[in-house]
Amino acid sequence: SGKLWGGRFVGAVDPIMEKFNASIAYDRHLWEVDVQGSKAYSRGLEKAGLLTKAEMDQILHGLDKVAEEWAQGTFKLNPNDEDIHTANERRLKVVTDLRLWMRQNCSALSALLRELIRTMVDRAEAERDILFPGYTHLQRAQPIRWSHWILSHAVALTRDSERLLEVQKRINVLPLGSGAIAGNPLGVDRELLRAELNFGAVTLNSMDATSERDFVAEFLFWASLCMTHLSRMAEDLILYGTKEFNFVQLSDAYSTGSSLMPQKKNPDSLELIRSKAGRVFGRCAGLLMTLKGLPSTYNKDLQEDKEAVFEVSDTMSAVLQVATGVISTLQVRRENMAQALSPDMLATDLAYYLVRKGMPFRQAHEASGKAVFMAETKGVALNQLSLQELQNISPLFSGDVSQVWDYSHSVEQYTALGGTARSSVDWQIAQVRALLRAQQA
Repeated sequence: SGKLWGGRFVGAVDPIMEKFNASIAYDRHLWEVDVQGSKAYSRGLEKAGLLTKAEMDQILHGLDKVAEEWAQGTFKLNPNDEDIHTANERRLKVVTDLRLWMRQNCSALSALLRELIRTMVDRAEAERDILFPGYTHLQRAQPIRWSHWILSHAVALTRDSERLLEVQKRINVLPLGSGAIAGNPLGVDRELLRAELNFGAVTLNSMDATSERDFVAEFLFWASLCMTHLSRMAEDLILYGTKEFNFVQLSDAYSTGSSLMPQKKNPDSLELIRSKAGRVFGRCAGLLMTLKGLPSTYNKDLQEDKEAVFEVSDTMSAVLQVATGVISTLQVRRENMAQALSPDMLATDLAYYLVRKGMPFRQAHEASGKAVFMAETKGVALNQLSLQELQNISPLFSGDVSQVWDYSHSVEQYTALGGTARSSVDWQIAQVRALLRAQQA
């Protein structure tokens, strides 16, 4: 049959089965690391006495020629090439592994993610004095700094950045030299292979090495969680960009128009970020369903891993770059944010005022609620209640209650680490910057 495994078979494979069985269409991503791994294995074979130095040099030279063909786009795939290994082995009979590609790709994604976080932190630092409504249940809740909102999403992404580095450590384990199930009987030095390819460790068990795809599942889960955070940020910005909110405006570079309504400026970049989350989630769930019932060692089902990794990697790379562009070019409508602040958002501050006068918070909350109800009944803003009306609710109210109605004063109360006061926001910025420096070291 001409197949690597064809000695036991007679006749040709059904053409439909041939296509169904092949993975070369997406395996071609691996050509560069396949050559890299093959070179290391050739050196291992030479050290084990299975290749002469001349034979090894011939193979290494041939691999360089293969790499040159791939790089120049002249490598010709054969319809019988099932995967990238077969394609390269048709030329030189050597093997490689997915982990090398993922290790390199994770480094690239880490850099893109750090750049997005850095862009968000730069923006937070530059716009610390802008106040706008914070929301819970999509209802106006309390005044916060715009920077505090930016940092809320940046901090979530720092966890994703840390998580990706952890995943990368477990990707960086070498299975080469494990054989199909029982190990390698030819004296190949796996520590030599590890050093040649700069892996952190070698796999401990040959049976596990052939079937273990935890590192793929972890990568897909990392991407799913990161996309959750990016999708939530995108949803906030989509809302903030509507005419109803009008807090921000997307750059034309990250928007599109309507084929019917000339006035429309649609946040397609953010909507696509939100939608890509579903694609990534699906790949993660799909691989886990593939893995859950497999018997020991290699099964052809595991061919599904690479397509998922390549698609998710491409998606994450695009999303991170688009998100960075959106954040760096976003226009903030400071005046509209200020106008959206209303005295009723200071009801909690009114309760804190009474707490500082010695009232237990439970009672202070009730008193503030009564003031809100009174203002609503009278059809006036909360800060328009007279001192006498407030004192009818509690004698603890006095003339200094007027300080409560200052939005800047409100946000400056929250000086505890993690809060929205200027000092706390500065501390958050410093913490995130320090984390980025440590990750880049």
